[in-house]
Amino acid sequence: MQSDRITLFDWAALSVELDAQGCALVPGLLSHEECREVAELYASDTQFRSRVVMARHGFGRGEYKYFSYPLPEDVSALRATFYPYLAPIANRWNQAMGIDIRYPPRHEDFIARCHAAGQSRPTPLLLQYGVDDYNCLHQDLYGEHIFPLQIAILLSEPGRDFTGGEFVLTEQRPRMQSRPEVVPLAQGDAVIFAVHHRPVQGTRGVYRVNLRHGVSRLRSGHRHTLGIIFHDAS
Repeated sequence: MQSDRITLFDWAALSVELDAQGCALVPGLLSHEECREVAELYASDTQFRSRVVMARHGFGRGEYKYFSYPLPEDVSALRATFYPYLAPIANRWNQAMGIDIRYPPRHEDFIARCHAAGQSRPTPLLLQYGVDDYNCLHQDLYGEHIFPLQIAILLSEPGRDFTGGEFVLTEQRPRMQSRPEVVPLAQGDAVIFAVHHRPVQGTRGVYRVNLRHGVSRLRSGHRHTLGIIFHDAS
């Protein structure tokens, strides 16, 4: 996995898309071979700290595993390389929403902040879905320190490995019904999206909108996803 390819993305355009929609598509982040290698990690328990069966907790159907430290090299590299491009967006959003929190330029410094507050459990994860599995709309909030953007990378090929299973984002604006957004992902594509809320310019100034994300029901096959969350858990 070559992290330097991340520097070649049109970050100005991605920033505009995140401001406008709360999410942005990054096509072709991983190759088919890279997707296969990451998805195959799911069969082993040695690199994970816990396994969650969603139905037991009312989260949906399917399961996922949180990686343990030290993270696999490729996962750690994605986390560290994406963060410096996302931190300025996160800081701009917080400023617009009147939130005093600012994020340092380097991910290792932000993680040190999390660990100092007792958030020391890694949050990158692999998700696995089968027929009729789905992920309820939710927010990945794990403690006081929350980085407001995260990434999901589709490791399976739609139409070949599975059908259904679309990535879904909903946005709740004040005094309005929720707005849905379905992001069409191909194998190796990533979606950057808001974890919790984002600023929107209204006629009377900037206001916050609340976002949740999930995955629709699989009609057939199996689907694997890599989730990159930048804050750790308590």
